[in-house]
Amino acid sequence: MALKPSKFNTFTFFNLPSAWWCGVRLRYIDEQKAVTTVKHRWFNQNPFKSMFWAVQGMAAELSTGAMVISQIQKSGKKISMLVANNKATFTKKATGKITFTCEDGHLIGEAIEKTIATGQGQTFWMKSVGVNRDGVEVSTFNFEWTVKIKG
Repeated sequence: MALKPSKFNTFTFFNLPSAWWCGVRLRYIDEQKAVTTVKHRWFNQNPFKSMFWAVQGMAAELSTGAMVISQIQKSGKKISMLVANNKATFTKKATGKITFTCEDGHLIGEAIEKTIATGQGQTFWMKSVGVNRDGVEVSTFNFEWTVKIKG
């Protein structure tokens, strides 16, 4: 069963409330790509009247993590997931609606297969790029995900 953005956003309300209250929403997801959005508001801004970097990080992480969750569910196995590392670059002030896109879904399946086969944890890096309404890149986040079969 495919993960639906509306159901995932409900999941976010109950399980990631800080992201939900900051306005982070999953807009699209398939096996290869996920898209999240977040709007700059008073609630999620920094003293410089732009979006706080951590809010951008939540939206970027969700665009990667939603695909990891989806593919773990699809495997039918009990697999843990965790961000082990991240790197971010900020290139422009984040104001207005920011859209984060990750197209690295192809990296997840192999790691899940390896952890199931070997019982060893696996790591892989996924990139999410945030752009404003004009299509100008405002930030890029890279997350090192770890997956490991439970038990």
